[in-house]
Amino acid sequence: MWGFDSPLRHFSFLMDYSRQGEIVEITVTFPGNKLTSAQVGQHTVLTDQSVMAGGDGTQPAPFSLFFASLASCAGIYVVYFCEKRGIPFDNISVVQRDKRDPATHKVTRITLEIVLPPDFPEKYKNALLHTVDLCAVKKTMLDPPEFEMTTVTTG
Repeated sequence: MWGFDSPLRHFSFLMDYSRQGEIVEITVTFPGNKLTSAQVGQHTVLTDQSVMAGGDGTQPAPFSLFFASLASCAGIYVVYFCEKRGIPFDNISVVQRDKRDPATHKVTRITLEIVLPPDFPEKYKNALLHTVDLCAVKKTMLDPPEFEMTTVTTG
């Protein structure tokens, strides 16, 4: 049976331990209008602003992408949990909703709902929630890093 004594030991492969202690660099460039291009290792992540905000609406806005990373992180924990137990996950989804303060528009609550099919084993529901709770994006939001911003002049 799956124990909660050290649930992280089952999912330690989700973290890139080769990068611990390193400075991870992401470079953002500006291809035009409100489009941004972020180089993340070998991957390029594009963002845009909505037409209403002066962009072309061709990509998710950075804030939407930020929240998508939380839902995606929860989702990958669902996948690995199910894979480890031989449970099909093709009919499982994660739905994320946020509640905002009407005056400040600040997000005040985030709800993650894991939508399970009727045949999902009842005995694993609580264990699944405990596993998803390990999401590194959520943990970083709960214990945020320090921010430092500087300018550098080239050439």
